[in-house]
Amino acid sequence: MSENKDVYSTVKGQMRLSERIAAFLPGFRGYKEKELRRESDRLIRNHLYLKLSAAKTDLRSISQKITDRRYFDVMTDMDRLLARMDRVVEKVNHASYGYSGLFGAVKVKEEALDRMIAFDNKLIDDVTALTTDVASFKEDLANNVTANIKTHVQIVSDKLEALEVTFDSREEVILGVT
Repeated sequence: MSENKDVYSTVKGQMRLSERIAAFLPGFRGYKEKELRRESDRLIRNHLYLKLSAAKTDLRSISQKITDRRYFDVMTDMDRLLARMDRVVEKVNHASYGYSGLFGAVKVKEEALDRMIAFDNKLIDDVTALTTDVASFKEDLANNVTANIKTHVQIVSDKLEALEVTFDSREEVILGVT
């Protein structure tokens, strides 16, 4: 939770003087506020992407060790886990920033962008829990603690599945449907 800070306030506080002056112009202020919210969300999701990418690298390393040690009973599960991790990492990387087309039926307002930032902030806790479990799995394997490999695979798989389900509901949360 220590990583969960108000990114929007930080981004807003780092505006240049010219941007602050321009923010007082009619029509520009709302535009700039939306851009700051989108930028805040992009920063949060980039942070999530980097953490998930590091966990994916660790899972690849774990999978290689499992293959080298010939633990055939978990290889298929590890392959599925790696495939799901790839999918989730790319979903996070390529998710929408809250833009809508000029003539789009649904307009993205400031409240929706605030919900998007709050939602992505909550994901930080889920990603941190997942990366902690991956690190524990890697550490156990490095220390030759192999009795609970299947359990580790299942725990990481369950958390990754929950993260994906939560992330898939992102658009509905942003639009205020749920």
